[in-house]
Amino acid sequence: MTGRMRVPGPDHPITIEPTGARVVARVGGRIVADTTAALTLREASYPPVQYIPLADVDPALLSSTPTTTHCPYKGDAAYRTLTVDGVELTDALWVYEEPYPAVAQIAGHAAFYPDKVEVTVED
Repeated sequence: MTGRMRVPGPDHPITIEPTGARVVARVGGRIVADTTAALTLREASYPPVQYIPLADVDPALLSSTPTTTHCPYKGDAAYRTLTVDGVELTDALWVYEEPYPAVAQIAGHAAFYPDKVEVTVED
């Protein structure tokens, strides 16, 4: 699903930096990811997104889906379904397995849809 690559700049800035705190993802109180190695991605006027190392997401809850999307700034995203206590949350998270060079740091990290998974930055 490849499209034209665009480079972040003044008209569409993207910054990525270590979050520097514990980040926990929960579904109905159950922890599905827990890390101190998250990255905060800020893109244009969008809310900041926590990218959690895929290694810190409970692998027993994940299954791949055929869904993919393309971002001209980040590349192609692959999606995963979370299954928590028998409930499937289809395409609850996405991963840029081979992101564009400008955002290479997010390779191997997952981001969650806030309407499906509660992600908190804790002190």
